[in-house]
Amino acid sequence: MNSLLRKYLEGDMVIWAVVFLLSLVSAMAVYSSTGTLAYRYQGGNTEYYLLKHFSIIVLGWGMMYAIHKVPYTYFSRVAQILIWISIPLLAITLIAGTSRNEASRWLTLPIINLSFQTSDLAKVALIAYLARVLSKRQEDMDDFKEGFLQIIWPVLLVCALILPANFSTSAVLFTSSLIILYIGRVRFKYLAGLVGAIALAGVFVVLLSFAVPVEKVLPRFGTWKARLETYISNEETPERADANYQTEQAKIAIANGGIAGVGPGNSSQRNFIPHPYSDFIFAIIIEEWGIVGGMGILFLYLILLFRGLRIAHKGTSTFGTLLAFGVCFALVFQALINMAVAVNLFPVTGQPLPLISMGGTSIWFTSIAIGMILSVSRAVKEPENELAHV
Repeated sequence: MNSLLRKYLEGDMVIWAVVFLLSLVSAMAVYSSTGTLAYRYQGGNTEYYLLKHFSIIVLGWGMMYAIHKVPYTYFSRVAQILIWISIPLLAITLIAGTSRNEASRWLTLPIINLSFQTSDLAKVALIAYLARVLSKRQEDMDDFKEGFLQIIWPVLLVCALILPANFSTSAVLFTSSLIILYIGRVRFKYLAGLVGAIALAGVFVVLLSFAVPVEKVLPRFGTWKARLETYISNEETPERADANYQTEQAKIAIANGGIAGVGPGNSSQRNFIPHPYSDFIFAIIIEEWGIVGGMGILFLYLILLFRGLRIAHKGTSTFGTLLAFGVCFALVFQALINMAVAVNLFPVTGQPLPLISMGGTSIWFTSIAIGMILSVSRAVKEPENELAHV
C-alpha cells in the first residue's frame, strides 16, 4: 500500500496523511455546522453545502498534487511575478472590492463572476518572495540600506494594503514575515527597531482616536477596538455586544462538549454561534468531539509544523529551506490563532482554520502552499520506511 501511494504521491507522506485527516474532519464539521444555513437559504437541503465544500476540497487536492510535482526552484521566479500581481490587486480590492461584513476583502473577477480574497494570494506570494530575496541577499544582511530596506519594503506595503479591511490577517502575515526574516539572518536590532516603531505608531493612532474620528481612514477601527475592549473588560456596551456574543456562545459550545463531546452532528450551539462553519468551527468540533477531538486537531497541526521544520532542516538550498519553513509556520500560526480565539485566549479575529473552515480561496491557496512544502520535500532524500517511524 505504501509503495502504491508513493507511486502517485511524492514528498513527505506524513504531510499527505495529515492533510487527508484534516480534510476529512473539515467535511464532517462543515456538514454538521451548516444545517441552519441550509434551512435558511437552501430550503432544508443539508447536502448542498456538503457537496459544495467537498468539491472545493477535491479541487484543492488537485492543486496540491499539481504544485507538488513542480520543482520547488521554479517558485522563486514565480514569486517575483506574483508579488507584483498581488500588490495592485490588493489596492484595487481596498478601493473597489466587494464588501462583506463591513469589510472590503473580496475582489470579484469579471465574466466568471468569481469572488476571492486577494489577501490569500498575497500571503503565499509574499512568503515565497521573502524566501527568494533572503536567499539571494545573504551577503547584505548586515547592511541596513542594501539589505534590510530592500527586503522589508514589500512586507510593509502588502501588510499596509491588507490592514484597513483585515487587521488580523495583516498582523498574522507581518508576524510570520518577521520570523522568516529572523531565520533568514536579518539582524535582530533592525527587526526590533521596526517593531518598536510600529508599536509607537499604533499607540499614536489609539490616542488620536479619542480626538478625531479615525474610522474615516480605518473603517474597521471601531470593530477592532470593541473586540479588544470586550476581551479585556467584562463591561457590556452596544459596541461590544457582537464580539461578546460570539465568545460567549463559543464558551457554551466548549462547555457542552466536555471530555468526549456530544457526538458528530449533535451540536446545539451551531444554531447560535455566528459563522460556526468558518471562524468558530473549532468550538463546534470541541462540542461534538470533546476536548479529546480538539487536542487531536491541535496535534495534527503540530505534526505538520514538525514535518515542515524537518524538511526545512534537511533542505538542500537556502530558498527551499526558507520556503518550507515560512509557508509551514504561517499556516500553523494561523491555525493556532483561530483555536486560541475559539477558547477565548485571544480576542475575536475572524481568521479561518486552515484546511478545515468552509471557504473556497482559503482552502485553495492553503492547498497550493502545502503543495510547495511537498515540492521542497521531494528534493529531500528520505528512507523508504520513513512513515513507519513516525
